[in-house]
Amino acid sequence: MNSSIFGKIFLWLIRSFNFVLANMKLPSRLNGRNRINRVFPIRNPILWLVLLTSLLLTGCVKYDVGLNFDNSNSGELVQHIKLGERLTSFSGDSVYEWLKSIERRARQLEGKAQRVSPEEIIVTIPFSSGRELQEKFNEFFNSRANQPSESVQSESGSELPKIESNVLLEENNFLLLVRNRLIYDLDLRSLSLIASKGNVLANAGSILDLEFSLKTPWGAKNIQLTETAIEPEKNGNKLVWKLQPGELNHIEAVFWLPSPLGIGGLLIILFVSGGLYLRYNFMPDPRIQFPPKAAAIQEQ
Repeated sequence: MNSSIFGKIFLWLIRSFNFVLANMKLPSRLNGRNRINRVFPIRNPILWLVLLTSLLLTGCVKYDVGLNFDNSNSGELVQHIKLGERLTSFSGDSVYEWLKSIERRARQLEGKAQRVSPEEIIVTIPFSSGRELQEKFNEFFNSRANQPSESVQSESGSELPKIESNVLLEENNFLLLVRNRLIYDLDLRSLSLIASKGNVLANAGSILDLEFSLKTPWGAKNIQLTETAIEPEKNGNKLVWKLQPGELNHIEAVFWLPSPLGIGGLLIILFVSGGLYLRYNFMPDPRIQFPPKAAAIQEQ
């Protein structure tokens, strides 16, 4: 119902605008028409529909994915999703069903979801190791899991574009510190164009606002392998990459994390060594302070 009303509004705007352009009085009517036709192809209402859709749906989806590390054994995956009112009114129940599926997947991975509003959600999924991060991240962003339910697919008549997402975390332990190399590949080539039943509606870059961030205690270093690689923005100990719809996004970064296991082991060694040092240097020998009972009995 909402989509049909929205379409009627678009057609009304197109017809009105075409009518105004056709009746404009310019000093040179012929030259004016030629100039207008070069800039505004008014004979093609489909093009105006694409233009109006792009303008009205600008910034409809804001999707931020972040990895926050406290140390090598503690961190969380945070997602902040905010949908524009224009998109929710245009797409109907399928968008809200998608948000519900995100909440279900978060609970399955021992995470939690906070609904800021019907159109905005914050998902937090904890992890305790690099291996657990890889498993939870790749499972959550699995393309099959991201597909809507069968009922929604049958109603909409189409499926979500297939998106391949994979994260890899290489860890090298140096006793007290752990060197991490994060590799993230996200294939968004299927989002080069937003289409419905084969008709191109708009460039996805004008509708989707996608970001990936990495926050660590001591910051991270971006590895730029090619000239066309995404250059992140640095905000303190946080790096933020602006993902590009319609392209294959490749991100690599290196960062160091403290190792609680190594630090705990070192503290235990220092504690035991300190106790032994005090025992034999500042305390009397217990053999002198407390002689054996047998020797005392013989003296009597």
